[in-house]
Amino acid sequence: MNALQVVYGVHPVRALLLRHPARVRSLHLLERRDDPRVQELEALARRHGTPIQRLDAAGLKMLAGEAVHQGVVAQIEPLAPWSEDDLLEALQKAQRPLILALDGVQDPHNLGACLRTADACGVLAVIVPRDRAAQLTPAARKVAAGGAESTPVVPVTNLVRTLKLLKQAGLWVTGADATASDARLPREVDFTDSSVLVMGAEGAGLRHLTRQSCDWLVRLPQLGSVESLNVSVATGMLLYEALRQRTAR
Repeated sequence: MNALQVVYGVHPVRALLLRHPARVRSLHLLERRDDPRVQELEALARRHGTPIQRLDAAGLKMLAGEAVHQGVVAQIEPLAPWSEDDLLEALQKAQRPLILALDGVQDPHNLGACLRTADACGVLAVIVPRDRAAQLTPAARKVAAGGAESTPVVPVTNLVRTLKLLKQAGLWVTGADATASDARLPREVDFTDSSVLVMGAEGAGLRHLTRQSCDWLVRLPQLGSVESLNVSVATGMLLYEALRQRTAR
């Protein structure tokens, strides 16, 4: 059994109680907070027999640290990360899978935002490097607002090798690069087939070997003076273009 993890905030905890109640082992609420949102959480927890405890501010701080927990903290059985083998096995059962790969994204808030959008757009899994990249911290889980509990994360030792395996499995790999002269516009890339979208790190973008592993590159058109968009914003725009194409088909 995996060690319990802490999830905090109204929306992430509510998403867990609705989607995966068996994984919520305990619910801790700020004493004297009794607004409708907390009442709903209590009702969901009672429905599934989840232990509920009222704590003062100091007690919640012991669980969640300095995080802005909104008076809501849960201890959960985390969604186990996938291995490469788990991902390849899932591909055999998926129809036209869409996968997101993050090439060294450092900020847990960006990882969480990408997971939230990935969940909304039907992404099968999110691949992250095991080293020198953001991992699933409580802060990332809070920003994901439940997305981290439904979209598996696949930590890999070598992203380039993983992309090669995915290409061998029949997926097309598209990398986002705002500076590439040969980059296509999003509407010019076919996301309707089995696809991997690769996003680069904040500031640095895609690494050279990662860029070489892509079948093609894509860029978002910009009319303003800002050099590039935040990685989670760009990820959302490109994933929704993929979703638009897939639903239109």
